[in-house]
Amino acid sequence: MPAEPVADEISGFHMLYSSGTTGRPKGIAVPFTPGPIDEFNLSEGRPDMYRPFDPLVAWNAGPLYHAAPLSGMVITQRLGGTFVTLRKFDAEATLRAIEQWKVNHAQFVPTMFVRLLALPDEVRAKYDVSSLKLAIHAAAPCPVEIKRRMIEWWGLCIFEYYSSTEGVGATAITAEEWLRKPGSVGRSSMGPIHICDDEGRELPPGEVGVIWFEAPEGRTINYLNDPEKARRSTHPDHANWFTVGDIGRLDEDGYLFLTDRKDFMIISGGVNIYPQAIEDCLIVHPKVMDAAVIGVPDPEYGERVKAVVQPKVWADAGPELEAELREWCATRISPVTQPRSYDFVEELPRIPSGKLAKHELRKIYGNPVAVV
Repeated sequence: MPAEPVADEISGFHMLYSSGTTGRPKGIAVPFTPGPIDEFNLSEGRPDMYRPFDPLVAWNAGPLYHAAPLSGMVITQRLGGTFVTLRKFDAEATLRAIEQWKVNHAQFVPTMFVRLLALPDEVRAKYDVSSLKLAIHAAAPCPVEIKRRMIEWWGLCIFEYYSSTEGVGATAITAEEWLRKPGSVGRSSMGPIHICDDEGRELPPGEVGVIWFEAPEGRTINYLNDPEKARRSTHPDHANWFTVGDIGRLDEDGYLFLTDRKDFMIISGGVNIYPQAIEDCLIVHPKVMDAAVIGVPDPEYGERVKAVVQPKVWADAGPELEAELREWCATRISPVTQPRSYDFVEELPRIPSGKLAKHELRKIYGNPVAVV
């Protein structure tokens, strides 16, 4: 690079890829208008959520080729702040970094919360995290009990948003709001949200269906070299309504509650079963570190529910723990959703962003889905 600034230099923009939770990651060409290189571009994120901190010290241990960690790093550096990360997420190393660097702005995924809460009490008590003023989480639904425990530990600095790499819609919710609406991911911070059935007909509040975001003018979905997928993500009757395949419901006040991804739904005996609620039940068992629920082939019902569980202590894996988990689920979720079989693994396949690679589990257990 030349020693002197290039005359009239303009900014470029990165090519983002989806996480790949349902298959092969997809290139997403985000609409971008080049401008002066030293000015913020709207596509880069939300600098207003970083500006109040002085000095700004931001933390994110997610992979920097994903949208949120990359945006957080770019914005922090544009504002002259300090960005702290780890080569790989580690729960105790995270607490150590927050204390050492006096981190005041941090971003997590729910799996990280689970790992932090799994630390022994004496380890959690060793570190001072009082510098945290904003602890954002996103990327996947957070089990209600896990989030409640994090609020009890860190206070009202917990903030949640729901969005996607495609960037056609978003919601947000503060800790105070969440305590009034447990399990919600908030109200829209962009365009209106519509819940529709499989034929695209809009459903009333309280009913579960596909989440469609009515995108602001100029926003669209553009998958790299895959116009057909972009077409399938666009509502058949509304050219500016887009979906990324998530399922949920709106309440009467416009708060969104996520149910699961449509691709993960299990159909057993004609009944739609959403794995997320079962995983949320299992993950808060005191002996469980991680859990995934998938549908596996069944000659009578089409699919049956299987739980794949990672125990906190591998020696616990076996019939006794399975019996405990069956009893645990029997008092917390409906009979039709309870796992019919359990497998124990030393580690579940998760992609670097922290999301479950369920397509890998489906390959292992004989119910693969097409990579789209």
